[in-house]
Amino acid sequence: MQGWRYGAMLTDLQLPALEVWRLYRGRADCENRIKELKADFGLSSFVLRDFWVMEAALGVAMPAYNLMSVFRHAVMRQKVHHTLSTLHHQVLAVGALWDDDARNVKPVLRLAVARKRRPWFEGLWGNAGEPVDLSRARAHC
Repeated sequence: MQGWRYGAMLTDLQLPALEVWRLYRGRADCENRIKELKADFGLSSFVLRDFWVMEAALGVAMPAYNLMSVFRHAVMRQKVHHTLSTLHHQVLAVGALWDDDARNVKPVLRLAVARKRRPWFEGLWGNAGEPVDLSRARAHC
């Protein structure tokens, strides 16, 4: 039927069906976050034999991931969950130079953003100064 979503869960938990659904719903997106950590933050490329070394690597990658998640939510404010590589190309890797010409009162940072993208780019950084409800951000594993 159109407009309905069906699913099935098999569990040995002794909970009512609604509670099982709520429990697993909270973890439904974790696999996507793990894939993103592997692809964007290079966790699949680590060849570490020692458990504690791997734990340290994960301890560095997770705060980096969470910072990028806050950036997505506070600055990008889009429904689409962009990957780190997309954010890198769209927002973070922008050529720039300091213009400290004597005519300027103080140095100016000049960003190399295409003329068509400038209003969008300036709007992003305008978002950064406005309050945002972080309680609506995705729950992370």
